[in-house]
Formats: sequence, C-alpha cells, structure tokens
Amino acid sequence: MNGADAIVKCLLEEKTEYVYGYPGVAICPFYNSLNKSDISSILIRTEQNAAHAASGYARISGKVGVCAVTSGPGATNLITGIATAYADSIPLVCITGQVNSDMIGSDVFQEADITGAVESFVKYSYLIRDVEDIPRVFKEAFYIASTGRKGPVLIDIPIDIQLQEVSKFSYPENIKMRTYKPTVNGNTVQIRKVIKEIEKSKKPIICVGGGVHLSDAVNEIRSFVKKYQIPVVSTMMGIGVMPSEDPLYFGMVGNNGRPFANRALNESDLLLMVGARVADRAVNRPDLITENKVLVHIDVDPAEIGKNVGPTIPLVGDIKHIFDDILKEAIECEHQDWLSLLSKYRSEMGRNSQLAAEGKVSPKEFIESLSRILDDDAIYVADVGQNQIWSCEYFKVRDGRFLTSGGMGTMGYSIPAAMGAKMAAPDRQVIAVCGDGSFQMSSMELATARQHGVPLKIIILKNGYLGMVREYQHYSYKDNYTMVELKGDPDLCLLAQAYDMSYYQIADNVEMSKTIIQFLTDKKSSILEVDVDPMYLAKY
Repeated sequence: MNGADAIVKCLLEEKTEYVYGYPGVAICPFYNSLNKSDISSILIRTEQNAAHAASGYARISGKVGVCAVTSGPGATNLITGIATAYADSIPLVCITGQVNSDMIGSDVFQEADITGAVESFVKYSYLIRDVEDIPRVFKEAFYIASTGRKGPVLIDIPIDIQLQEVSKFSYPENIKMRTYKPTVNGNTVQIRKVIKEIEKSKKPIICVGGGVHLSDAVNEIRSFVKKYQIPVVSTMMGIGVMPSEDPLYFGMVGNNGRPFANRALNESDLLLMVGARVADRAVNRPDLITENKVLVHIDVDPAEIGKNVGPTIPLVGDIKHIFDDILKEAIECEHQDWLSLLSKYRSEMGRNSQLAAEGKVSPKEFIESLSRILDDDAIYVADVGQNQIWSCEYFKVRDGRFLTSGGMGTMGYSIPAAMGAKMAAPDRQVIAVCGDGSFQMSSMELATARQHGVPLKIIILKNGYLGMVREYQHYSYKDNYTMVELKGDPDLCLLAQAYDMSYYQIADNVEMSKTIIQFLTDKKSSILEVDVDPMYLAKY
C-alpha cells in the first residue's frame, strides 16, 4: 500500500461516496488509486465548482463533502469554493496535490503555498510530510470538519508522499486532540436563565440561522415553537427551518428582508438568536437588537458569541442538544397579544406587488407558481444576485430545503451545488435557479452532469443584465449603468441541444404553470429560460 492507496482507504473508512475534482500530475497517484475503489470520482470542469458540488452534497446528505484537485492553479482555483463553504460553515475535506517534498519552497512548476493561502478560510489545514501520518490526519480532518462549528479542512499532499510505501496502515478508532474539544451540551445554569427569561417575556422572538440546519435541529426548533407559540424570523441561511407559510414564521430579516420581520425583531423584549452569526446582512445595526431587550445568543462556536454584539445570556453548545434539553422543561408563558400585533404588522406592511413590463414575466408570479407546483420536499438552490433576493422572498419552503451562498455571496454556486444535492438525494426534486450572469459562471458544469448522468433542472431568470449591480447603480448612480449589460449571451435553446438537454421558455405570464409542469416532469436534464422584466427590482 502506498500513500495514495492509504488516502483512499481513509475515505472508505469515512464512507465517502463521491470525490469531486480535477486531476493533474501532482494528484494523479491518488486518482489512480481511487479508480480501483467503489468511490465515484466526479470530473468537474473547473476546480472552484468541485468545492461547490461537495458543498451541495454535504448540505443535503449531512455527511462531509470531499473534493480533490492538483497543485498550483488547481489548488488556487479551489480557494473561492473553500471560502464559500467556510462562510456558511459547510463540512468539507479538500485534498490538494503538491510538488515533491524536497522541492517545496523552490518555486518549481505548479507550486503554490496552498496551506498558507487558505489560512483565513479553513478550520484547519495539513501539509503531510510523512506517509505514516495519513491515517491520523484524515481521521482528524473529518472529525474537525464535521464537529463544533462545521467547516472546510484542507489536506495538502506532495506527490512523493502519495507514492511512498506505508509500513502499516491503521485507521484510528478514536480522536485525541488536546487543543480541539468542541462543546456539545449547553451549560445547565445558562439554560435555566434562558427559561426564566422566556417565562418573564411578553414579546419574545426567535431568529434562526443556518446553524439550525447544520445541527439537524429543525424538528426540535419546530416542536419548541409550536409548543410555546413563540414567533420566528430567520436569516437568509435560516430559511426553511420553519415552513414559509407557518403562521408563526414572519420572514427573513435584514436589508433584503421583510419590513414586518425587522420590526418584530426590533420591538421584541426577548430575542433568542439561534445558530446565527449576527452579521451585517441580517443585522446591519447591532445596537438595535440589544436596545430595551434581553439578547440570548445560542451557538456552537464560542468565537461568534459577542463578536458583533454582546449578549445578555451567552449559551454555547449544539443547538439540537440544547433545545432537546429545553423541551424537557415545563415553561409557563403567554404572549397572545404579541402574536396578534405581529400578525397585524404582517397584514399592514406587506409589500405592494411590482408590475412587470408588458410581455415580460414577473419574478414574483413565476417563483410563487413554481413553489406551488414543486414537491413538498423539493430542494431549491438559489444563486446570487437579484434571483437570490426574489427567491428568498417569494419561494415557499414546506418540508424541503433552500440552499444558497449566504456568507460569501458567490455567483455561480447554484448549478454545481444542485448537482451535489441531487447526488445526495436522487429521488427528490432539485432545482437550480440563477440569473443569466451567474449561469455563465458555471455553465461548463452541464458537461459534468451529462457525463455522470445527473439530471439537472436549471432555471435561468434572464434579464440581460448583472441585475443586482444594475439595481445598485440605479439607486446610487442615478441610472448611470456601467459594465452590467450582458451582450453576446448564448442562445440557450442551442446550448441545451449541445448538452442533450430539453429546453423550455416562458416569455410571458400566459400558460406559465403548464410550462413549469412540463419542465419538471421531463425525465431529461432541462433548461427553463424565463424572460423577466429587466427593470424589475429586488429592493423597492
């Protein structure tokens, strides 16, 4: 057994199903060994998307996603995907090939200090210099990636280490890391304080973030909310924790959120921030969420608590465990007047519908129609730009998932992430929704889906612009548009034919539902082009 064989053996021990990546000389020994195993290697067309595909797989499967690329430009191309996963706390193990050990630091062909380059974007990184360390390093990497606040771990492996013989392979059964011991159970005293505040509160609210999904605590949160009738708002990453049309859910907060959700957050006397980072996109003025209220911040990462705002009661631990403990307690609370007031705000502060230009599709009408037709457990993957904001507002999650790039806002995320999600859940509907700008950042992955038989459903909300930037220029530069008009776009019908995909188009609101049904029921990979009003705004 050589080092490459040992890596594959480690992945098999971790029950890895797929490795997303792109080969090169420095990673070829690994891929040669991988080819002899039952693990499927997925040839991505550009390295960044290897991390995005692994991310989509991880978010739906609940497992650690794995990607592997070569040294130099292969590794540096992967960085954006790693940073995207880090910002949203997605568990990945990212393997990079490296030049020979004795040449590191010599600026040889395709050498890059990838462990140094990703220092800000990983939970931890390894440069393996001893082939005997491979089992320990991989055991630690999977453990670090999947525990505590989840995230990507990078393993850089020189080609000579991959080729060296392993004297004895032994995969560790247990982890012993003196410096890494994530907290799981919440402090009992702090939990009692939280319960007392809930009982005292007249206007409580819960703000859920992506940490609830990562902790697999959706059922616990829903049970708690239903039992005590406490209203809920969410960050973008927390969409889907509550069904969108649940009467206790009041929408997304933040600059692009619902006005009544922000008002509910501001007027509450007790705010339980659960698995959310209190970042600027959700809370652009942290002082408002501490003014005249008790702030409870619950998160598995102690570094997040107090980073942007000081909580009244900090509570470190795994959300699933904490709410399982809270549900065992008998809490006496009553706040029906508060719920009635929030319902009144929701009815009075709903946005007026924009009217789409004649002969163009309204994004609101389209996404709401799509929501009604999709299966209850559908997985909706939104890209970045206006399509993301429209999706957040108009898509109705029931028992499915809403995936997007929240923390980093990486355009081009949706197609590879949807491909990974579909491979994790082949029997569920998976939809990638993007703009014509973000589509062109990942359209090369249509070849990957075709090669590996992954039936993709891609919706392109086409308006001929980089819409979010154009909208910013509309407000900030008085319609002085620069570098936002997309000319020379491909003919999507011909592009679909080139990749043996079905093509559908919606050019107006007539027979919209009929076309959506045809698109969704088509057994082949399909593209749906939706001609939306180019002047339709995300913020208005």
